[in-house]
Amino acid sequence: MQTEIRLRPPYQISLQELGLENGINHRRDPAYKGIAPHQRLEPLTLSGIISGLLSLLCAGLNLIRGFHSVESLLQNDDDVSCVIAFFLGTAACLYQCYLFVYSTSWRNMKSFLAFGLICLCNMYLHELRNLWQLFFHVTVGAFTTLQIRLRQPESKSPDYNV
Repeated sequence: MQTEIRLRPPYQISLQELGLENGINHRRDPAYKGIAPHQRLEPLTLSGIISGLLSLLCAGLNLIRGFHSVESLLQNDDDVSCVIAFFLGTAACLYQCYLFVYSTSWRNMKSFLAFGLICLCNMYLHELRNLWQLFFHVTVGAFTTLQIRLRQPESKSPDYNV
C-alpha cells in the first residue's frame, strides 16, 4: 500500500478547481444532452411568427372567457362543462405554441391531436360563440398545425462528419 502511495501520490483538489469558493458553486452545471444531441428547428418565418401570435391570442381569449364562465358559474348554478371546454381550448392553443417552438417526438401527431381538441371545444361552445369566432379559432388552429408541420428540424451541415 505504501509503495502504491509513493508511486501515485494522492492529489488534493483545491476549492477553485471544484468551483466552490465561499461555499457557493460558481460553475454552471451542463445541461443534460440525452442520448442524441439537441435537434434545432429551422428558423422562424414571418408566417410562423404570425401563427404563434394568433395562437397565443386565441389562448388568451379562451382564458378570459373561461374566467368569465367561472364567475357566472359562481353567481348562477350553470353547467361546469363550458368552463372546462374554455380551459381545454386554452391548453390546446398553448400546447400548439410549445410544439411550434420545441422539437419533440411525434410532433406532427401531437399538433393534429391539439387541433382536434380545439375543434371539439369549439363544437361544444358553438352556442356561446358566433360563427365568426368559431371560424377564427378553428382557422388559427389549422394554420398553426400547418406551420408546425412545415417547420422541420435543421438538416446536418455538409461537413458534419469531418
